[in-house]
Amino acid sequence: MICEGGREEAGPIEFRRLRPELAEEFERFFQTINNPEDLSFFHPHAFTPEKARELCEYTGRDLYYVAYDGSAILAYGMLCGWDEGYEIPSLGIALHPAARGRGLARTFMLFLHLAAKWRGASKVRLTVFKDNVPAVRLYTGLGYLYQEKNDQEYVGFIDL
Repeated sequence: MICEGGREEAGPIEFRRLRPELAEEFERFFQTINNPEDLSFFHPHAFTPEKARELCEYTGRDLYYVAYDGSAILAYGMLCGWDEGYEIPSLGIALHPAARGRGLARTFMLFLHLAAKWRGASKVRLTVFKDNVPAVRLYTGLGYLYQEKNDQEYVGFIDL
């Protein structure tokens, strides 16, 4: 269970593909990250209850996962672009504030890389704001190479 000051009585962490039975918990996760600070760095779509349910019922080629401890969603990750015909998926990730700084982001990213490779991708791409220093540091440490997208963002690529 996640509490404001951290975690207490946590179960084992699982990476799970979004499914309808996670909709209520996913809505709660969206409520937590639906704030100006988090949305300044991660805004691939709306973070409404309707969008949470839509993603939990999604059946296309793109992949949507969560890190789950049996009682709370700790992180959300996506690999998108296959539905639009792209060979290289775009990766996005968001962590619950209480789960940050514990190594989960790196482990979840490695899992998402494996999921993309399993799906047949040879590379993954992502976009990151230059002033999101923790994310840039994480992605660089994983081996992403950057190109300038604009004054505020990089596009990063990694070979799988």
